[in-house]
Amino acid sequence: MNIKKKVSVQKVKKDAEEYFRRGYFCCEAVMASIRDNFELDVPKEVIAMASGMAVGAGRSGCMCGAVNGGILALGMFFGRTEQSGPNDPKVIRCMQLTNELHNWFKEANGKHSVCCRVLTKEFDMGKGEHKEQCIRYTGLCAEKVAAIVVRELGLANLDESAV
Repeated sequence: MNIKKKVSVQKVKKDAEEYFRRGYFCCEAVMASIRDNFELDVPKEVIAMASGMAVGAGRSGCMCGAVNGGILALGMFFGRTEQSGPNDPKVIRCMQLTNELHNWFKEANGKHSVCCRVLTKEFDMGKGEHKEQCIRYTGLCAEKVAAIVVRELGLANLDESAV
């Protein structure tokens, strides 16, 4: 997989938020922003794969769709494609990075949860404050995934060079 060597983590965040505003769900927006900003040579179907994971996994209210998108994106970079057993260093590292995203988001969102039902319980579904919160969470997850990818692959973060 070809990967762009210099990426703006902040642009990844902003693009994910804008993709959500324009009609993608959280999970799709994370995947689209990661795919586009890292200029990955993967088909747009990776975005379609994320469609069912949105809104807490198909409107079930379970895990936040933005986190689901982040997990899918991390798997795209660091997951395995061969059957090699549970001790494969590649899958172990992917799960560690997934855990990092999960634990970080749980604290970063201020509600100490990754459950969509908990995160949105005080809002009317899909309206006003609910949508704005989900846009923010989508940006947060996309930004964190981009930062992890940049760190793990030794890529340049254009935001750091601009400072």
